Amino acid sequence: MQGVKITRIKLCDTDVQYKVCGSGRAVILLHGWGCNMTTVASIETMLSPHFTVYTLDFPGFGGSETPSAVWGVEEYTRMLEAFVAALGIDSPILIGHSFGGRVSILYASRNHTHKVILVDAAGAKPRRSLKYYYKVYTYKLGKQLLRLALGKEKAEQRLEKMRRSAGSADYNAVDGMMRRIFVKVVNEYLEAVMPLIECPVQLIWGAKDTATPLREAHVMLRLIPHADLAVIDDAGHYSFLDNPFRFRAIVMAFLKDDIYNK
Repeated sequence: MQGVKITRIKLCDTDVQYKVCGSGRAVILLHGWGCNMTTVASIETMLSPHFTVYTLDFPGFGGSETPSAVWGVEEYTRMLEAFVAALGIDSPILIGHSFGGRVSILYASRNHTHKVILVDAAGAKPRRSLKYYYKVYTYKLGKQLLRLALGKEKAEQRLEKMRRSAGSADYNAVDGMMRRIFVKVVNEYLEAVMPLIECPVQLIWGAKDTATPLREAHVMLRLIPHADLAVIDDAGHYSFLDNPFRFRAIVMAFLKDDIYNK
């Protein structure tokens, strides 16, 4: 196995940190929202004896710079496309967890991709409860009333308390530009491009995942032409950490031809 190299590259006017290790066909690991390259380190360790593994910190996370504009899935995907072009990577294998799955889906829908592994991936429209819509529209109404009654500056202090009450943990964990990016990203759904993915796709899901429930995996299974689904019964949203042995078996079976037919 070749040595590990951590470096930086300018992509889409943003400084991006990435790491390379191993040798062989290119695998790109794409972490989830609020995480960084260390989150998927166990997958890197598993695959680096067989592949050249590229691990990125998405802009706004880890050692990468925060974008200067409000990025969505499109902009993050353009960044990945620029990364692949700059490093001369040919037909990569993509492994995307959660938010990284969104980028993997859009990338594979319009670029030559060897294989894709979607791990508890986001991108399908969630089924919302009445409680969710009540919280959202209560906040929107309250925002307008407070600004009318108190003015924009004084209202903002009250609004922050309302945001923290109505917002998810991921929303409340960020602020400024990354909060604006989060709002944009979570409201972008990718069902329309899923049928355009031509390569084999392995879906790996934790049966107890509440962030991207198993129902969303079945949406992807129905829409992606060459997809298969493996469910890990005792795992949640981080199925690759909750049951690494079962996760490894699924991944190695999916990639066995690439490992043994070098």
